[in-house]
Amino acid sequence: MKKYLSVLSDMENRIREGQYNPGQKLPSVRSSADFYGCSISTILRAYGELERQHAIYSIPQSGYYMVERSEDAGPARGSETIDFASASPDLNVFPYLDFQHCLNKAIDRHKYHLFTYGDALGLGTLRQTLVPHLAEYQVFAKVGQIIITSGTQQALEVLAKMPFPNGGTEILVEQPGYDLYLRYLEAEGMPVSGIARSAAGIDLRELEERFSGGGIKFFYTMPRYHNPLGTSFSTEERKAIARLAGKYDVYIVEDDYMADLGAERRFDPIYAYDQTSHVIYLKSYSKIIFPGLRLGAAVVPETLFKTFCAYKGYTDNSLLSQAALEVYIRNGMYEHHKHKIKALYAERISAMYEALQRHNTEGLIEVSSDSSGIYMQYKLPETVNLDRVVKRLAQRKISVVSGKGFYMTGYGNREKFMRISISRARLDQIDEGVKAIVQEVKRGGGW
Repeated sequence: MKKYLSVLSDMENRIREGQYNPGQKLPSVRSSADFYGCSISTILRAYGELERQHAIYSIPQSGYYMVERSEDAGPARGSETIDFASASPDLNVFPYLDFQHCLNKAIDRHKYHLFTYGDALGLGTLRQTLVPHLAEYQVFAKVGQIIITSGTQQALEVLAKMPFPNGGTEILVEQPGYDLYLRYLEAEGMPVSGIARSAAGIDLRELEERFSGGGIKFFYTMPRYHNPLGTSFSTEERKAIARLAGKYDVYIVEDDYMADLGAERRFDPIYAYDQTSHVIYLKSYSKIIFPGLRLGAAVVPETLFKTFCAYKGYTDNSLLSQAALEVYIRNGMYEHHKHKIKALYAERISAMYEALQRHNTEGLIEVSSDSSGIYMQYKLPETVNLDRVVKRLAQRKISVVSGKGFYMTGYGNREKFMRISISRARLDQIDEGVKAIVQEVKRGGGW
């Protein structure tokens, strides 16, 4: 992470946590530079960005001060409910002013073109902008491979329906896996089968057996910050999956929708190890900005491109949203917001582990030591009545999600767990929420 972004993210976190009161004078530029171990110009740039966000203001020859905030306008902070269920981004860190600026810029730049029918492939300038943007994720793609979709869901539906050149018809999915996609595949009567994935990873020998048996069209996987497990494949697993795809002519649909929200560490996607053009890479922009944006990008191999476009049809996404996203990425605002929200979620994940260490002393709840992103799997003893635990927690105004819905109907080898999300849980609620969960698990869900 660049030093400037690191400094700015820390300052924003301190302001958000209330370490500075309205009207309070901030540390001087020189003292801040000493504190962060950086140059004065870096501090001036960070203070300038906070001033642009209307979080602080400057007085010549005096310094920088916190803006007096009215009790307004954002989402209520005093809610008694502890939300460990929602997967939507935290509304309190939504970049309202930045995105409003981008919308205005988009209208100025594209004018009347925004109110005509668009290209089914997506706004051309956005697709061009995504080439260097995706390269930062080790996804080196040409403009002619990139298609803008209505989130990853639209791309997944198109891929399920279209034929593949390998002649396969069966879709292989992880178990547990993305619940909405599983329900869609079942509702459409698609040939689908599951392969077990746990916090420890996936059995590569079983995966090879499934690939070698023939008939599989593609394997759908979330290698990074998995929903609902919260864990990621190792480098060895990702390399092996890419190799097996080429060896057995099975395509990989890599859903990297959580790419921006995990711990700060190098992570190359399966796409980076693909030597045979068997990986379709999907990325969402809704999880980091806001769900209503409904924009995603699909990087499709040339062998599938025409068929994908034919099955997608001529439906296009809002040109205004696409143009605003283009400005948001080009101006560096996306990168800034990514680091801010990543730091926020990492802090909450850390608080979750600390709370578990304090309250889960008997080890009744099994948790991976390597969860990141926004999800964590709370694996429970077989003797616990999961449904009753969820209901009792709801009575205590703590919302969690049962792991049952993340399996296909009739799938046998299930783990008993709750999916915990930290995206909407306030930092000051986490300890209380974890303590209550441990208490209810100890009761076994009994009434």
